[in-house]
Amino acid sequence: MNFLALLGALMLSYYRPLGQSDWLMKVFAPYARVVEHSFNGGKNRHGVIAWLLVALLPSLLVAIAYFFLLKINSLLGVLFGVVVLYFTLRFSQFGQRTEQIATALRDGRIDEARALLASWEGSQSTSSYSAAEIARSGIEITLRRAHQGMFAPILWFVLLGPAGAMLYRLAHLLRQQWHEETAFNHFSIAAFNWLDWLPARVTAGGFAIAGDFEDAVYCWRTQAAAWSDKALGIILASGAGALGVRLGDTLPSQDTVEFRPELGLGDEADADYLRSSVGLVWRVLVLMVGLLLLLTFASWLGN
Repeated sequence: MNFLALLGALMLSYYRPLGQSDWLMKVFAPYARVVEHSFNGGKNRHGVIAWLLVALLPSLLVAIAYFFLLKINSLLGVLFGVVVLYFTLRFSQFGQRTEQIATALRDGRIDEARALLASWEGSQSTSSYSAAEIARSGIEITLRRAHQGMFAPILWFVLLGPAGAMLYRLAHLLRQQWHEETAFNHFSIAAFNWLDWLPARVTAGGFAIAGDFEDAVYCWRTQAAAWSDKALGIILASGAGALGVRLGDTLPSQDTVEFRPELGLGDEADADYLRSSVGLVWRVLVLMVGLLLLLTFASWLGN
């Protein structure tokens, strides 16, 4: 059933994309802000209660609805899973914009590429980026968004059903909304890191299998730990090694320079590598769907 729901959601997202907006973010971000304003008393326990209300409670409601629909009719459960995944996965959030930036770079329209990158990431610090820095940042964003918007929710969907995908996305939303390091936000940060531990390694493994395996594993083992966000470091290091491109390194930020560890091996990033990152993401997605299909067949044969 999970395979049918995932396949249905992916096909629906491909042929009827939601557009550039993150529907889940638009719906739950105001709710998250209201809960933070109401419960933020500066204590860790207040953050725990708020996280349970914003992330766990909606996920439990999804789990209950999914369970009862499956009991009534399996087809209703599958359709419910399709709907939840359709509004949870960010299937259209990486490929189209990546292709637009790559095309602008290949045509020499640097200012347009900077503007596209800035609107995509919601940052104004791209105005002085070189072509290589635009490509490097675009690859990093593509790999990160593919993981956080697709691969990780898919994994939790396979493990826990629609509620698992919803829980991960809401935990990620709270990690973005409640981003300051305070006692109130400590639990939301820890909860997301826990939920992202296994998916980050599955995504990195997928990049290694779908790309240059040896270089991806080498970069994962030797470079990922230097990144400030350990899980993201694993994903970017493996992705850079799989593509054979250098990521990370310094970036101009406003009137300063942002120093970051270098990730990957090989050539400097350009428009071709930016396009290749989309191909890598597609190969990993096909790999995950194929593995789920094999597991589904094995389950059917076992019964």
